[in-house]
Amino acid sequence: MSRRGRWIVAALGLVLLAIGVAFALFVRRPLAAMAFLQRRALAGAGFARVELGAGGERLVLFRAGSGPPLLFLHGLGDQAGSWAKVAPRFTGHHRVVVADLPGHGASAPEAGPLAMATLAAGAERLLAEAARDGRVTVVGNSLGGWLATLLAHRHPDQVERLVLVNGGALRGEEHGISLQPRDRREAAALLARMRDASAPPVPGFVLDDVVRTAATGPIARLAGDLAGFESHLLDGRLDGLAAPVDLLWGVSDEVVPLAYAERLLAALPAARLTPLERCGHVPQVECPERFLAALEQVLAAPPPAPRLSDPAPAAAPPAEDAAP
Repeated sequence: MSRRGRWIVAALGLVLLAIGVAFALFVRRPLAAMAFLQRRALAGAGFARVELGAGGERLVLFRAGSGPPLLFLHGLGDQAGSWAKVAPRFTGHHRVVVADLPGHGASAPEAGPLAMATLAAGAERLLAEAARDGRVTVVGNSLGGWLATLLAHRHPDQVERLVLVNGGALRGEEHGISLQPRDRREAAALLARMRDASAPPVPGFVLDDVVRTAATGPIARLAGDLAGFESHLLDGRLDGLAAPVDLLWGVSDEVVPLAYAERLLAALPAARLTPLERCGHVPQVECPERFLAALEQVLAAPPPAPRLSDPAPAAAPPAEDAAP
């Protein structure tokens, strides 16, 4: 074989080796591989990676576009890349910020217990960053919807409006399934409750990674802060929320079901519900095209108007004096 032939064979061998290593890493850590691709997609769409603070205070966000600020907050155990198929559409007329919440993605803290107060404080820092360009529209999925509601409650001067996606700040109903599955069967049962029945089956190696991540990732790190959960709920206090709210809800979600959205609708002073059929708990990933179309529609429309208060009952006419 000629020298050139040997070089070609060697180069081909290196390519095949790289493909084999990449495939092995994907099979062993499919969730991390998916997150890597999603974050690369944000970068490819023109989003610049920005770090706020350093060390244990570091928050990572991706920023692009110009115009009124639009902040996207992901759910528990997720990361900024979950918005990769949605956020780029808005950069032509918004200053878009897509963030890793504390303890998620590349944001600190990277290990140890994770408190709800830490998440809320991080969300406030992200809001302050986005609000440099004006009052902010916040889109939050799951835990991100809870945090978005807290932001509107604490900082009404900085929040223009909310879009809550399968999440909020009310106490949820017991759904009888653990967010920390211990094996493939429990992981499959959890994902079945979170996704539409027509969604493709999840491969076993992905279920294994769900189990591993749930045991060591943000879900496990936050699980010990039950007192923090309670102190950050807004049951009975949503009637004072100044920001108008759109509820954009995946109907197939059984973890935070449509009934939860209806409770929010009844409690909020200015809200509108848009159901998304055949979508589950994370519609921006499961059904991104339909979710994007619905989000564009609600943001282009005027915000929900305040609900009219029930009229006070008419006063009864004074009783006539009884005859003597």
